[in-house]
Amino acid sequence: MSDKIKIIYIDDEEMNVMLFQINFSVSYEVYTGYSGLEGLKLLEKYPDIKVVISDMSMPEMNGIEFIREAKEKYPEKKFYILTGYELTGEIQNAIKSGLIQKYFRKPFDMREIEREINKL
Repeated sequence: MSDKIKIIYIDDEEMNVMLFQINFSVSYEVYTGYSGLEGLKLLEKYPDIKVVISDMSMPEMNGIEFIREAKEKYPEKKFYILTGYELTGEIQNAIKSGLIQKYFRKPFDMREIEREINKL
């Protein structure tokens, strides 16, 4: 059994998922999905997940919508948004309300994300 921190990364773009997996799977146990619905299923399947990082812009359910639903069921998890866009009012409100811990910009800065995860 691994002692690595377990992370879920959700992004609808396959290349982003692959890059995240390659970069973070050395230090963390990484589970990935391509939609908010897949993210919810992963949370159910792996109850010891500590960190959830989601892309903001996805079809059907954006990152904030996914996290809002996930946080209702799993309030102890730490949630983050990763986006290629500027900080929006929706993301600012999610930070202020405590829905998400922080947001990261794409292309992601591995060290910034690791620093945040290692605070846990």
